[in-house]
Amino acid sequence: MSAPDVVPTLATGRAFRALLVRDLTLAFRHRGEMANPLIFFVMVATLIPLGVTPESRQLAALAPGIIWVMALLASLLSAESLFLADYRDGTLEQLVLSPQPLWLMVLAKITVHWLVTGLPLTLLSPLLGIMLSLPAAGFGSLMVSLVLGTAALSMIGAIGAALTVAISRGGLLLSLIVMPLYMPVLIFGASAVQLAVDGMSPAGNLAVLGALLAFSCLLSPFATAGALRVSLHG
Repeated sequence: MSAPDVVPTLATGRAFRALLVRDLTLAFRHRGEMANPLIFFVMVATLIPLGVTPESRQLAALAPGIIWVMALLASLLSAESLFLADYRDGTLEQLVLSPQPLWLMVLAKITVHWLVTGLPLTLLSPLLGIMLSLPAAGFGSLMVSLVLGTAALSMIGAIGAALTVAISRGGLLLSLIVMPLYMPVLIFGASAVQLAVDGMSPAGNLAVLGALLAFSCLLSPFATAGALRVSLHG
C-alpha cells in the first residue's frame, strides 16, 4: 500500500474509533435509557411464573422460548433510539455528509448498540434461566445463541431504525418492518437451547445463527447507510 493510500485509511480508522468512543460515552451518561431493555427483560421474567405457572417442570419446558422472545422484544425496544438522538441534534446529517464511508460509521453505531443492549442481555440470561428453572444443560447454548442472535438483531434492527428515523412516532412501523426479519433468529436461537436441554447437539442451529449474523454483517451496514440517505434527503 502506497503512502497516499495509508493516510485516508488511518483517518477512516480514527473516525470509526472516535464515533465508537463517543457513542459509548453518551450511552453511559444516559444510564436510564440504557437500562430500560434490561429492566424489561428482568421484569417480564419475574412476572411469567406469576401469570403462567410457578411449577418448575412447566417453566423449564417454556424457558428457552420465553427467554428468546424477551431478548427479541428488548432488542426491538432499544432499536428505535439507535439513530434518533443524532437525527434530532443534527449529528446524523453531518455523518451522512462527512467524507468518511457512511457504512463504516453505521457499523460503529450498531456495534455500540449491541455492546450496551445485546451483551448485557446475554450476561444477564443465566440469572433468568435460573428464575425460569432452565436445566443446566441449556445454559451454554443459551449464552452462545444470544451472543450470535442479539448481534444479528442489532444489525437487522438498524435497517428499520434508519428507514423510520425521520417519521414521527415510527416505533410501530419499525416493528412491522423488522419483526418478520427477526423470526428466523428467534426460531433457531430458541431451538438451539431446546436441543441442548433435550440432550441433543445444538451445533447445527448455532451454525445457522452464525450464518445469519455473517449475512447481516455483510448486508446491514450498506442497507442502513442507504436507508439513512433516503430518510434524510428523500
